[in-house]
Amino acid sequence: MNEMTTASLQNEANTQAAQTAGRAAQNRPRNRRGSEWQRNKYKDKTTTQLSTSLGWLSIGLGAVEALAPRKLSDLIGVPEQPLLFRALGAREIASGLAILAQPHRPAPVWSRVIGDAIDLALLGTALRSANGNQNKILVTAAAVGGITALDVICSRQLAARTRSGQQSDESGALRVQKSIAISRPPEDCYTLWRSFANLPRFMKHLESVREIDSKRQHWVAKAPLGGTVEWDAEITEEKQNEVLGWRSLRGSDVQHSGTVRFMPYRGRGTVLSVDMHYSPPGGIAGALTARLFGEEPEVQLQDDLRRFKQIVETGELATIEGQPHGERGMFYGLISKGKR
Repeated sequence: MNEMTTASLQNEANTQAAQTAGRAAQNRPRNRRGSEWQRNKYKDKTTTQLSTSLGWLSIGLGAVEALAPRKLSDLIGVPEQPLLFRALGAREIASGLAILAQPHRPAPVWSRVIGDAIDLALLGTALRSANGNQNKILVTAAAVGGITALDVICSRQLAARTRSGQQSDESGALRVQKSIAISRPPEDCYTLWRSFANLPRFMKHLESVREIDSKRQHWVAKAPLGGTVEWDAEITEEKQNEVLGWRSLRGSDVQHSGTVRFMPYRGRGTVLSVDMHYSPPGGIAGALTARLFGEEPEVQLQDDLRRFKQIVETGELATIEGQPHGERGMFYGLISKGKR
């Protein structure tokens, strides 16, 4: 398949995936509303990125307040109060960690709005003090006001998404969806994925997947410091060359499920759509650890799918500088980091 055909497949992959997803679930839009669904999906991603950025901002500000309160006092023009600044720093760090653990929930971001109101009130008090530098305080107040506006916008968008029944992350569960166009027929893609022992070839977080019987597998994933985490899973949905679904068995330490759809595209190739759910060991704490130390889940899954595409199209996986291990896959940042 020439490069133009491959590019054409890739450009239309997301549209094809959205249309098939609409037929598969009632809570997704029909084909005629596919473009609206894509716009909402982009808006959701942007809101989550803003939420995550505010979480890191909160941690950074909190660290400065806690570690250098006197220098910060001089910078913003207020009288030195180290104990107060350290308390404010602890509040900022706590808010930031809560946001990073649950970036889809509005409550942690609303806590930042409350903190912003406290900061503005303290700056107002300092502005009336004879010991403060009014020019510096006014500049600081303007900056805090701008951040407050971002906090309010993000909180409202997250609240609207929660009311509409979209993604919820209250238990620390993570969900990732990605699609990719492949210049091979669905049966080739299905055959490679259906042999679960092949998964570690392109999901670099996995050490092995051993088939127990025709429906069950034993998964072993890499963990930090040379450790591993293991669980058993079973096939929950299977239609040859069309769809394959699995989930971890009840009682497993790792709660994981996934669905892969293999959609033909005009007889020239396949649009492969993946929907994965994962609850890290430790719930919210595990999710926070994963987000602090792992890559973005969507990026990681996309990297895994690109490796899959290369294997199914060429029969081999190119390596960099002779290192066959490649990049860490999606669940190294989720499963292994949640194990810590």
